[in-house]
Amino acid sequence: MDRVNEYRTIIQRVMADYYQLYSRSKNPDLETLLLCDGSQDQYLLMRLGWEGDRRVNRNVIHLRLRDGKVWVEEDWTEQGVATDLLAAGVEREAIVLGFQPPHVREFTEFAAV
Repeated sequence: MDRVNEYRTIIQRVMADYYQLYSRSKNPDLETLLLCDGSQDQYLLMRLGWEGDRRVNRNVIHLRLRDGKVWVEEDWTEQGVATDLLAAGVEREAIVLGFQPPHVREFTEFAAV
């Protein structure tokens, strides 16, 4: 299996784990949505619904495959989805923290681009 297909499999597994975790919400008015578009290589975990009188429409995780690397575009998890990607087999050099400004990425432990 080539690297990009391996990354797709890893991303889908990691996102499914987060989906299970976030789906255990005690709030019946708050849904967890997992959107996986393998043809466009976009992966999104969202929370949607209501918390009391407040509307919730929040991206928790947004990952995408771009130029053979896993771009973490948004991550509101406690320990960071990049940690889970590493543990699942994605190389540190293949993870880009896209939510960081480009001039800051070079100082992270991950790929700059």
